[in-house]
Amino acid sequence: MPSQQLVNLLRARGHRLTPQRRIILETLERARHHTTAEDVARRVGERFPGVDASTVYRTLELLEREGLVTHTHFDDGVTRWHLASEQRHQHLVCRSCGDELELEVALLEPAARKIRERFGFEPDMAHFAIAGTCAACRRKAPIL
Repeated sequence: MPSQQLVNLLRARGHRLTPQRRIILETLERARHHTTAEDVARRVGERFPGVDASTVYRTLELLEREGLVTHTHFDDGVTRWHLASEQRHQHLVCRSCGDELELEVALLEPAARKIRERFGFEPDMAHFAIAGTCAACRRKAPIL
């Protein structure tokens, strides 16, 4: 069962907790990392074969509109979803092993400030991922 806080928020915003929404929320809560809609659909389908991918997509979009989930774009172009109750954060994704690290958006504030000053543009520093190579993979890489 999804956390009571999520259930209460959904109902307070005039939405029912359908079985499909319940299992999708549970799947997001149980996810170890940020997860794709396809992965959510696969996991939901394993437990409830009657729930199709279009239901998962529509539900994720509804949950995002209601501020319960959010998405991030990783380097591979695939959208990843996670609960919005988590603190806003940036993602570091290793191109070699795929490991994900999270860091506070506040660390990127100097860059955001420079973007605002130079371009008059307000960046969403948590909406994308920074791709690179993690420390473990860097240690394994041969020195050229």
